[in-house]
Amino acid sequence: MMKLFRGVASRTPLSSFKRLIQILVIGSDGDHCPESTYAAAKEVGAEIASRGAVLVTGGLGGVMEAACRGAKEKGGMVVGILPHEDMSYANPYCDIIIPTGMGFSRNYVTAYSADSAIVVGGGAGTYVEALVAYQKGKPIVALKGTGGTADKIADTYLDDRKTVKVMAAPTPKDAVDQALDRALNGKRGIRYFQSVAKML
Repeated sequence: MMKLFRGVASRTPLSSFKRLIQILVIGSDGDHCPESTYAAAKEVGAEIASRGAVLVTGGLGGVMEAACRGAKEKGGMVVGILPHEDMSYANPYCDIIIPTGMGFSRNYVTAYSADSAIVVGGGAGTYVEALVAYQKGKPIVALKGTGGTADKIADTYLDDRKTVKVMAAPTPKDAVDQALDRALNGKRGIRYFQSVAKML
């Protein structure tokens, strides 16, 4: 299996460390995830694993569980970042479980942990998570035809700043192709660089 790596900025110039690309999948949770959306998310997870990237999710049910399951069935690495304090809430397909105890604020952790994000279905919580990624200039791909947030934000900007355009993908394979391409070769939004500069 080919591994996808991205260099890590370091104060040690001689470091040759490379890390795996991390792709976040967000979308409908367990109480409103139709079978078609679940199947699409599972295929997204399988595609991510087959490319050698790490899958990051919120670690719970619905789209999160489906993507994790698809990735695990392909031998991938799965990280679940939970809103709860207890690891027992994670779905059974997570390799690494991070219980934040932060509630909905964990959306910041998931979004910040991603090189790019894929949206599958989803409601208000998914929209919030996508907005966090958007504010950081992260590449976002919406899988069209999965309903909810994904269909609403596909091929749009999330506000008038036009930080990054949400890309639209017709299939799970195309969604992962775009997410990986932008993670490896894309440019983050200018707002991201401005916010980083202020912290230095």
